[in-house]
Amino acid sequence: MENETKKFHFIERDLLVYFPKDGNKGKYLNYSVIIIDRKKGIKQSGKLVKLGEILENPEFENCYPHTVGYYKEPCMEGAEFKPEYLELRKIGSIEEFWLFLNALDI
Repeated sequence: MENETKKFHFIERDLLVYFPKDGNKGKYLNYSVIIIDRKKGIKQSGKLVKLGEILENPEFENCYPHTVGYYKEPCMEGAEFKPEYLELRKIGSIEEFWLFLNALDI
């Protein structure tokens, strides 16, 4: 799974975060990711944003804990989105998300 896009679902927020296969190095906050906000119906297709812009947003920070699911199958749109999670974690801080990413070798 090293060469696959890493996909996470922040379940309560219904936010999908896709880590590209390559190109990211250094601190996680500076990683470029693709974000799909399923609640707002916003898809920033092909546009990469910095992970820190999402995770350090007060709207996000004030809602801990988050349940985060890691999955690998292709994303399905609409009501058909029912990923088979490879791992689920309840995270209570940004540091716990970093530990999750480390555990998955991202």
